[in-house]
Amino acid sequence: MSIEMIGKKIGMTQLFDDKGFVIPATLLQVGPCTITNIKKENIYTKIQIGYEEINPSKLTKPMIGHFAKNNLPCFKYLKEYRVKSDEMLSIGEIIKIEKIKQEKSVKISGVSIGKGFSGYQKKHKFSRGPMSHGSKNHREPGSIGAGTTPGRVFPGKKMAGRMGNTKISIKNLKVIKTDTKNNILIIKGSVPGKKGNIVYIYQQ
Repeated sequence: MSIEMIGKKIGMTQLFDDKGFVIPATLLQVGPCTITNIKKENIYTKIQIGYEEINPSKLTKPMIGHFAKNNLPCFKYLKEYRVKSDEMLSIGEIIKIEKIKQEKSVKISGVSIGKGFSGYQKKHKFSRGPMSHGSKNHREPGSIGAGTTPGRVFPGKKMAGRMGNTKISIKNLKVIKTDTKNNILIIKGSVPGKKGNIVYIYQQ
């Protein structure tokens, strides 16, 4: 069964395996998530889940009505994903961390850390120019166009600009341990985003 959950990044730590090797690990506070809506299609079914209850006064009336229709509390974060049509799920059902299988890998999506306005070398790994006395091209981009023809810069040209703050998905992350009591998921390796960021965990 395909499962997707919403959580928050707690931070990173390190663990030791049986042989004494260090394993870099990320701690995630995952769920519990509540099924807020189900849309059945021909081949698949769309499942909408909610995470982190919120005061209704902070939501719009259409959103309050969306939750009130099924007698559910209001949630701050919503996410929709697909499952096969033959999966038996119901609105109001709570998805807990126990559903994530430790022997299977997961895909985690999140927004990367924003690093502000960055130059060519930092953002695109360009090589620098000569550092000798006569050079005037130390960290400059060089030519960005082809001259009179076409007389413009093509879209998608690698140039200086904002770095980070984009959605990133990392596949095949190994689940080291699940703490069902505290809803904590320990993942091997790094996860996009900074501490406190919302992450989406998906397992096929």
